Amino acid sequence: MTEAAVQPRGNAVAQSNEARMGDMSRDTGRSDGRNRRAAETRRKIIAAAKAMIAETSTAPTVVAVAKRADVSVRSVFQHFGDVESLFVTVVDSVRDDLVVPPPTPSNRPMSARIPSVVENLAQMFDKIVPLRVAAGQFVNHPALTERARVSKQELREAILEAFEPEFAPLSGQAKEELLDAIGAALSLEAWIVLRRRDGLSFERATAVWRRTLEALLAHGFTAAATE
Repeated sequence: MTEAAVQPRGNAVAQSNEARMGDMSRDTGRSDGRNRRAAETRRKIIAAAKAMIAETSTAPTVVAVAKRADVSVRSVFQHFGDVESLFVTVVDSVRDDLVVPPPTPSNRPMSARIPSVVENLAQMFDKIVPLRVAAGQFVNHPALTERARVSKQELREAILEAFEPEFAPLSGQAKEELLDAIGAALSLEAWIVLRRRDGLSFERATAVWRRTLEALLAHGFTAAATE
């Protein structure tokens, strides 16, 4: 006879339940282990892709990422499906890593606000130049197009917040035209031209942007006042 057969029914049921719970615990433990390994593999893939983009300013191949991350090519495809999905994930990861400076207070003197806005933008843009250059081959990808749209809107909002007293009296059209001009002049693409095409140092490029922003604001506010 089995041990359960000679024990009171309650004890046998309890032991049976304990056995099932033990099996479930082992299954859960195995599942947790698989999840941790999967998460670690995903982290390694993203880290490898980010490092390669930072070093080369080009989108790496899946084979190259797998080699750098020390995982199989199959693992990369299991986690991301295709190279475009991996790149979008890397873009989001880089954005999450960025330390966004606090907004420039609108009650500070104009002479202090302009350098603050420019420095904040330049610091962030300089970190993502390699990523933006690498994104050239995915320029029409819907997810990246949407993220670019959001970034441009965030720039407009930052400008409006920093120079709220000066923008307040402007008409709707004058406000939009000035924001469009600043958005074009202080865009990520414009920063890439200064830093990559023209080869300016960070300090020289920020000086160019300070003068540009000063001129745009002065012209915009003066023109609005004379209308």
